[in-house]
Amino acid sequence: MREQRPNQQGPRPTRRGILLGGAVVAAGSLAAACTSNTEDDPEPAAGGGTLAGDNDKAGKQVTLGFSAPAADHGWIAAIAKNAEEQAKKYSDVTFKPVEPTNDINQQISAVESLISAKVNVLVILPNDGEQLNQVGRKAMDAGIPVVNLDRVFPDNLSYRTWIGGDNYGMGVSAGNYIGKKLKDKGVADPVIVEIQGIATLPLTQDRSKGFEDALKSHGFSVTAKQDAKFTVESGNQVASNLLQAHNKIDAMWNHDDDQGVGVLAAIKQSGRDEFFMVGGAGSANAMREIKGGGVLEATVTYSPSMAASAIKLARLIAQGKGMTDLVELQVPQSITLASETITKDNVDRYMPLGFES
Repeated sequence: MREQRPNQQGPRPTRRGILLGGAVVAAGSLAAACTSNTEDDPEPAAGGGTLAGDNDKAGKQVTLGFSAPAADHGWIAAIAKNAEEQAKKYSDVTFKPVEPTNDINQQISAVESLISAKVNVLVILPNDGEQLNQVGRKAMDAGIPVVNLDRVFPDNLSYRTWIGGDNYGMGVSAGNYIGKKLKDKGVADPVIVEIQGIATLPLTQDRSKGFEDALKSHGFSVTAKQDAKFTVESGNQVASNLLQAHNKIDAMWNHDDDQGVGVLAAIKQSGRDEFFMVGGAGSANAMREIKGGGVLEATVTYSPSMAASAIKLARLIAQGKGMTDLVELQVPQSITLASETITKDNVDRYMPLGFES
C-alpha cells in the first residue's frame, strides 16, 4: 500500500521521486527551536549554511532512530534498505532501527521506545500519518526532531521536516508523456485506460487528478479506469478486465510498478501489443522492461531513495547544520521530490536507483 497526505500544495498527498524539487518552505518557529544551533554545535559559516562540501565530513556523533512499515512490498523494502545503507556511509552516525510492522499500535510502541532511548533525531515513515500523529508530537515535545518520511502527519507540530514524493506530479508526468506521444502520432479520439492503486486513498486520487489535468492540456481524456490494490495479483486481474473490455487500446497508465508485474503478465498472456504503457515508481524490473523494448515504454518516478535523503537530512538536523546548496542556516521544513520520466533514452542513468518489485 502507498502513502497518504493531506491535499495541500506543500507536501502533496504522497509517493516517489528522485531529484529534489517543488516547494521548500522555511522551518516553523517550534521546529527551529528544537534544532537550533547550541553551544555544542559547530558554528555556521558566515553568509549562511556550511562551506560547500563540508557536510559529509565527520562531525559530532549522533544517533538516528528509524521506524517504517513491514517490508511486504518492493517499494517499502527498498525504503528500509536505502535508509540503512545511507546511515552506514557516515562514521558519525549510529543507526537505530526498530522492528518494522504494519500494526499501528506496535509502531507507536516502537517509536516510544526510541523516544525513551533519547535518540538525537527520529526518521518515521508511519503506517498512517493521522494515527501516528500524536507519537510524532510526543517526540517533538521531548525535544527530539522528527523527519517525517512520505506519509505526512496532519499536525505540523508533529514533525521538524517532511520529505516525500509528488503524487499529483506522477500523474502529470504520465499524462504528458502519453498526451504528447498520441498527439505526435496524430491519433484522434484515443482509447486511454488507467490502472489506479487503491481508489479511496488521497494519493491515488492525486495521481488520477494529475493524469486527467495533463491529458486535458493535450486535448485528451481517460476512457476507462479501474482501481487495483498495489499487488501483483490485483494488477493482473484489473489489466485482464480492461483488456477484455476494450478491443483496441492506444495507451495505458499503471500507477504502480509493483502491481505492474501483474499488469505486464496479463498483457503478455493476451498477446496484445497495439498500445504503449507507462508505469509508476521506477522499479528495476520496470526499467529492464523499458530497456528491452516492448509495451512498457516509460515509468514515472517515486523513488525510495527518499529514505536515504531523509537520513542525510536527519544527520544535518542533529548536527545543527543547514544544506550546503542553500543559504539558510537550517534544513527546510518541507521537501517535495520531483517526478521524473524514465524512458529508453535515460534508463541507464536511473537504473542504480531502481528497486526490485
